[in-house]
Amino acid sequence: LISVSYCLLFAAQRHVLTYMEDAVSQLLENREDISQYGIARFFTEYFNSVRQGTHILFREFSFVQATPHNRACFLRTFWRCFRTVGKNGGKYSSICCYLLTAQEYHCLLQLLCPDFPMELTQKAARIVLMDDAMDCLMSFSDFLFAFQIQFYYSEFLESVAAIYQDLLAGKNPNTVIVPTSSSGQHRQRQLPNDCSPLDGVEASLFYQCLESLCDRSKYSCPPSALMKEMLSSAQRLTFYGFLMALAKDQGINRALGALPDKGDLFLDPAMDQELEKLVAQVSGLSVSGPTSSSGDTANLPVRNSPRINSPWKPLHYRRKMDAESEGSNEETDSSEN
Repeated sequence: LISVSYCLLFAAQRHVLTYMEDAVSQLLENREDISQYGIARFFTEYFNSVRQGTHILFREFSFVQATPHNRACFLRTFWRCFRTVGKNGGKYSSICCYLLTAQEYHCLLQLLCPDFPMELTQKAARIVLMDDAMDCLMSFSDFLFAFQIQFYYSEFLESVAAIYQDLLAGKNPNTVIVPTSSSGQHRQRQLPNDCSPLDGVEASLFYQCLESLCDRSKYSCPPSALMKEMLSSAQRLTFYGFLMALAKDQGINRALGALPDKGDLFLDPAMDQELEKLVAQVSGLSVSGPTSSSGDTANLPVRNSPRINSPWKPLHYRRKMDAESEGSNEETDSSEN
């Protein structure tokens, strides 16, 4: 009954069938282990993980990007796991002190999703860098907000790129075919070089095309009203200029709901509390504080945290054991060899 209630909870959502199929697939793959504690408990825990957003951890990319909820959960998880990349002197700041390359950010993404495609990481990096210098360094906040737009709205941006190119060529954008493949792998069009100041399209005409695209698209799109407000002050704009504006717009970020505002990007009280507990536990496993030259450890602080006995013995202890084992028989010596 509990599992059925969770099914009903997600029945109102658009992608409930995706989760039901995935749950049944995992049930069949692990039926021997699941049989020990029951199918009802399995479904309860599965849909609990979907609700909490932990169901996307270490899953294949096809599942991570299968639904808007999965994408939002992956973005939130990536932020919470690696936000400390932006630490500055032990204090959280809106100014990141650690800069990474696209390849390094991709390695972080692969820690959560082993087969995450490099292509998406590169596209997100180009929003920040606006060129092909993929070895340049980027701050965590710049990459994260660019990655959010590229990852969550990937199908929408694919169509926008096609519309932009057709507008540059003077073609009718209404003939552009909206991607329909759920895999997210669509036909690529050669994008124009944004280096020239003469490049760009008329902002008002571009917005009209975007509004039409949002009306007929089956995929997630940024709110039309927010895009209209964003483009209202521009006369002309380039494709990457539009992407950068999307990434920086806090209204679109709030509408998506996966990440906090930029000013609060490095604040996560719940996670900080958990980290402090872990640090305290780890600190209790090792001796901290400087030792004197005489080896006196009387002044070391006493910790109440539980300790794990180390398999390594002190040097004097090993010497004592070696001396006592000099009389060992040949059988023992040969077994040690």
